[in-house]
Amino acid sequence: MKALLFLACTSAALAAEKFPNLAADSTLPRGAGFAARLKADANAAAHPAVIFADNFEDRELGARWDEKGAGEGKALSFAPVDAPECGKRAMKVEAVLGKNQGDGLTKWFEPADTVFVRFYVRFDENCDYVHHFVTLRANKGLRGGDKWTGFGGAGKKPAGDERFSTALEPWGDWAKLPPPGKWNFYSYWHGMDASRDGKYWGNQFIPEQPAPIAKGRWICAEFMLRHNTPGSPDGEQAMWIDGKLLGHWRGINWRKTGTLKANALTLESYVTDRWTKNAVNTVYFDNLIIAREYIGPAGR
Repeated sequence: MKALLFLACTSAALAAEKFPNLAADSTLPRGAGFAARLKADANAAAHPAVIFADNFEDRELGARWDEKGAGEGKALSFAPVDAPECGKRAMKVEAVLGKNQGDGLTKWFEPADTVFVRFYVRFDENCDYVHHFVTLRANKGLRGGDKWTGFGGAGKKPAGDERFSTALEPWGDWAKLPPPGKWNFYSYWHGMDASRDGKYWGNQFIPEQPAPIAKGRWICAEFMLRHNTPGSPDGEQAMWIDGKLLGHWRGINWRKTGTLKANALTLESYVTDRWTKNAVNTVYFDNLIIAREYIGPAGR
């Protein structure tokens, strides 16, 4: 296990050297976006920039999504919310070691050249480190076997024409940080670097952050992926927390073909006993939007 963590560290260091964080001088938007005019994301799906939205106010949990995770939704439930920007209820993911590993939902969607994903999240006080979190995936297509090409492949380098992915995740720095850790990107693409074992574990993009992620409060998290011109290193990704731009990275060669585009999102909290020792680990999600432009925090 120590060796695996060291290898992941090596990949992170290489990514940081190749892709400096340009947030300080970036012209990307900050603060309020179009969602500021939508109280608790009400009617967000009607906005012309929105591809998909779910504020979890439906009667059936996951009714707007296409797939439940490996836990078949058994770790998912509704929970009441006391934050005005988050409406009346949220999705609760309760991972119990020895019983389940958490769960989540996946949505396939019509892709765009630039994709923004925004969600609200609250880590319960009982939440330890998280293994997998919110992942944007590129698949060959939206139907049949082609819609699954962006899933799996841990430790393997993508070929460039079948998949790439990036995940906004909490990172515990090998238990050096209080759980759940700090925000980072965990990314797979055909131009990624290998680890010391010759395998390809997700390369990390880690912004400088003043403090670890706070538990017990709602956090507005947003990230962006801009596709590269096939064969050219002009792709980008960026992240915002509570409307503050923490990271912006350019020069990423996500894909080799124009038909490969980010077209699936997995919203999940997945834990294993590798990373967490708490028996119960609870995470709440709300106000998920996928859009073609910057979204920003929800209106109150």
